[in-house]
Amino acid sequence: MFHEGPGFIVAIVMVCTIGWLVNNWIRAKHGYPLEDEWGGKTERTDTAETQRLMTENKALHDKLDAMQDRMIVLEKIVTDRGYSLSAEIEALRETPSLNKERV
Repeated sequence: MFHEGPGFIVAIVMVCTIGWLVNNWIRAKHGYPLEDEWGGKTERTDTAETQRLMTENKALHDKLDAMQDRMIVLEKIVTDRGYSLSAEIEALRETPSLNKERV
């Protein structure tokens, strides 16, 4: 069988190493702390560029939230029955003035 000789031990070491590498790759991809060979954790250091991008991202999210709040208010105004009624009244006011200018 394959259980005899150094090939089996080399295969076990290779499988464990590949598993450790894949584990650290997934952790790095998702921003989790990495494990070193003794089981300790290595935290990710944020650079100045990363901090700037995070700050800019937060500012853009805040701006988007404010715009969504404004859009909700505008939708309420436009779909309100009183708004359409006042728009119809204004349209009627403008129509006779056009007829007077033509005469």
